[in-house]
Amino acid sequence: MNAERWTHDVVVIGAGFAGLSAATALAECGRRVVVLEARTRLGGRATSFRDGVTGELVDNGQHVLFGCYHETRRFLARIGAAGHLRLQPQLDVTSVDPAGRRTRLVCPPLRPPLNLLAGLLEWDALDFRDRCAVFRLAGPLRLARRELTGVAGVRAASPGETVTGWLVRHGQTRRLRELLWEPLALAALNQSPDEAAAPTFVRALAHITGTEPSDSGVALPARPLEEFYASPARAFVEAHRGEVRVGVTARLHAGDERAIEVETGAEGVRAPVVIAAVPWFALSELFPTGPPRAIAGICAAADATASSPIVTVNLWLDRQVVDRPFLGLPGRAMQWVFDKSLVFGDASHLSLVSSGASAITGSSNSTLIALATRELRAALPPARDAVVMRATVVREPRATFSLAPGQPPRPGTRTALPGFLLAGDWIDTGLPGTIEGAVVSGHQAAAAALETSNPSQGRP
Repeated sequence: MNAERWTHDVVVIGAGFAGLSAATALAECGRRVVVLEARTRLGGRATSFRDGVTGELVDNGQHVLFGCYHETRRFLARIGAAGHLRLQPQLDVTSVDPAGRRTRLVCPPLRPPLNLLAGLLEWDALDFRDRCAVFRLAGPLRLARRELTGVAGVRAASPGETVTGWLVRHGQTRRLRELLWEPLALAALNQSPDEAAAPTFVRALAHITGTEPSDSGVALPARPLEEFYASPARAFVEAHRGEVRVGVTARLHAGDERAIEVETGAEGVRAPVVIAAVPWFALSELFPTGPPRAIAGICAAADATASSPIVTVNLWLDRQVVDRPFLGLPGRAMQWVFDKSLVFGDASHLSLVSSGASAITGSSNSTLIALATRELRAALPPARDAVVMRATVVREPRATFSLAPGQPPRPGTRTALPGFLLAGDWIDTGLPGTIEGAVVSGHQAAAAALETSNPSQGRP
């Protein structure tokens, strides 16, 4: 394409965390960016919608962050939304075990990973045997942290090993797995630890232990996702000479030896660099005549990648029944309950989340609502007399990509197609399908785009 005909420096397709983090990073560096989103709302798989009865902006699922999400926090700071995040100074998690016993894990402000080990040793949910088992992870955690820093030849887990296999190999007791490691694996990987591969979990664990006590702290959005990051990111891009267009379906046309052309069906968009920040299952759909030979292998691998679902049940009760922003419900179909009063003030809105929800995704809404209500009342005595005023179900059948051993390899940012870059939680960041993985990929794509693009010249 002729540089004199470029309308923008970079086209970003997809307005989730990956696309918006890439777009804002480029805009901050002076590039003129256009973001194209096929849906009529921003956010991708981390979005909000207006509830037809309450009028609330309801998230399509509860999205949890950790203090170790440094790239995400950098993105939020860039767009002026750092204050929208509520971060624990250190890990502090209250759970109700399957027998109804309430326990609290608090990590002291020690240097990691001593903070985690010390917290586990003081955790009242564990007996002597469980506490002894904690020490067996000290060595593997050190190894995982060395691998994270890029030490050559270090491997903390085998690629063919499942999370459960890795935990059992390192002597973790059944109770430790049930109350801590399995809920953490489900939250981080969105897949059963019996199915998910260990290396990604171990790498995530190394990130969570981090270098500061706050790295392991849980962080929750204090606003609906639309206001938490999507609208501020849009405003940032537009304030830096960029555009964000919604309801626009982008179609790409490319030969093997020339740059990509973007068709939107409306005003033309032309740029030397295109960042595809779409999910794995949507990549091939960008090419109406089929993917060009240069990326045919990437598209085929993406098409063959399995998905893992999340189910969220929202309950509006006639009273407050939870005294914390969130509670763990290990050993149940709904593993977590989140009190949305952090977002909505005095609201009695709860979100119950089931990660890796393949077993229940096909159930009817009424069945899922009854299941969530039953498990909530069994775990929390104050909920037993509460009246459910309203209930909704949100299914995300393709919430994340599968991390089971044997899945196709994840691609990198750069491709063999000139000017075509990839972003998304599913590309090879070494992280699972998390917000941090998406933002890391967006920042990587922005850095690659900066290397190959120049500020537009001769624009109309």
